[in-house]
Amino acid sequence: MTVSTAHTATGAEGVRIVTVDHPPVNALPVQGWYDLAEAVRAAGRDPEVRCVVLAAAGRGFNAGVDIKELQRDPGNTALVGVNRACAEAFEAVYACEVPVVAAVQGFCLGGGVGLAGNADAIVAGEDAVFGLPELDRGALGAATHLARLVPQHLMRTLYYTARTVTAAELLAHGSVWRVVPTSELLDSALELAAEIARKDGHLLRLAKAALNGIDPVDVRRSYRFEQGFTFEASLTGTADRVRAGFGSASGKEA
Repeated sequence: MTVSTAHTATGAEGVRIVTVDHPPVNALPVQGWYDLAEAVRAAGRDPEVRCVVLAAAGRGFNAGVDIKELQRDPGNTALVGVNRACAEAFEAVYACEVPVVAAVQGFCLGGGVGLAGNADAIVAGEDAVFGLPELDRGALGAATHLARLVPQHLMRTLYYTARTVTAAELLAHGSVWRVVPTSELLDSALELAAEIARKDGHLLRLAKAALNGIDPVDVRRSYRFEQGFTFEASLTGTADRVRAGFGSASGKEA
């Protein structure tokens, strides 16, 4: 698991890039989520940083949690751990002291929606798709963050069906700033970040706190509420039954 941070070259002064690289699909284990949270927090605490770009290496932005790690745990330790770790990572992006620009390519699923949905701005590659396949994986969660990207009824339809939406569709809803060829994604995200970073650093921090303060939904509390139902699905055996049936209805409801 790799979470790396780097300052940018000339032309994007005050911008820090946080990059996740966890092959094959950037599905993160418990420690990976904590590492990501700490990297974002550290960037936001740096007085020289005025904007953070959250990026990922490989074929996709993020495929959620490492399901294999959960399957290897006969109890609930890993589930509790990943619940807490995801909440920390999502909160770190949301509460970062400076604006966060998400550079999203390929798949942005599950936890990826949690990260992108809590970012301040999204630049997406033409190949980017967003969705919550949770009901096919015996889980729940991140509807809180999907609701920040699409209108309420579309969010519910996407959630119930586990369908995805394209970057172009999100652009039409106004939740993606720009859709660009994937080869130009990082440069485009850095261009936006550099424009933001040219503002006064102290005033940017005040603006971020002010905007978070007027949000109509407490995203951390809302997401933790969702996670309680994920835990219930696991305790009742529903999660294992659904995963075994690849998301389809099988047997009677628990």
